[in-house]
Amino acid sequence: MSHPQMPKQIEDAKIAILTCPFEPPKPKTKHKVDIDTVEKFQTLRQQEQKYFDDMVQKCKDVGATLVICQWGFDDEANHLLMNRNLPAVRWVGGVELELIAIATGGRIVPRFQELAPEKLGRAGLVREKAFGTTKDRMIYIEHCANSRAVTIFIRGGNKMMIEETKRSIHDALCVARNLIRNNSIVYGGGSAEISCSIAVETAADKYLELSRGFADALDAIPMALAENSGLQPIETLSAVKSQQIKENNSCCGIDCNNVGTNDMREQNVFETLIGKQQQILLATQVVKMILKIDDVISPSDY
Repeated sequence: MSHPQMPKQIEDAKIAILTCPFEPPKPKTKHKVDIDTVEKFQTLRQQEQKYFDDMVQKCKDVGATLVICQWGFDDEANHLLMNRNLPAVRWVGGVELELIAIATGGRIVPRFQELAPEKLGRAGLVREKAFGTTKDRMIYIEHCANSRAVTIFIRGGNKMMIEETKRSIHDALCVARNLIRNNSIVYGGGSAEISCSIAVETAADKYLELSRGFADALDAIPMALAENSGLQPIETLSAVKSQQIKENNSCCGIDCNNVGTNDMREQNVFETLIGKQQQILLATQVVKMILKIDDVISPSDY
């Protein structure tokens, strides 16, 4: 919250989401105001005070119980908000404002004149919580009208652990997204690449070296899996290829976990079909781009 004495928990919050500054508008041209008497200074201060009063009263009239503003506001406005029992949060980023608007069902208001009750967002609970030290504070907006927008909060002992966790969660979310788009799967452990390599090698009699080169490229992934698992890459790849051909089982892959079986179906190792297609497609496109290069000009030539 913008003021330490503002309430830290608000139930059944009606949120005004503002992108306009909580202060008097600044003129676009430069002006100079000469104040030579106390009366003039008091008049100017009263006008400024009235402007703040009108803004706060406008928020109260539409029924807002919490103000979230993209910009900051000075101490006078902050003190007035506290006295009027209107909690506020300032310096909220534009992306966060959009997410808050989606989650609460509210509308982003660019001008105070457009503020209306139907543009308020609603949340069952808004609370401020401290983590670690008293300086690390976060605003929780819970029980929103539109619960489809959520936030995953990651904590860790150090930055490296947090970044690794973020990558893992991002990969898991991408897998879920791919399954929603296309729920087809292939077996992992390099079994799909080995099966494709065998199929390409079978057709190599027609396309000769081109197909053999493509098949060798597909073998790179299962060989890397075997090497990273402490296995002999060439021997392991040859054994799995022979097993696939002998058993006519495209589910055979690299036994990275040493569980005693190469059948990825029994190990429950899967990959999304759309992800595997994109991997092979993008790799092929990169190779095609490189093959189009017929000359390289180095700086030493000039």
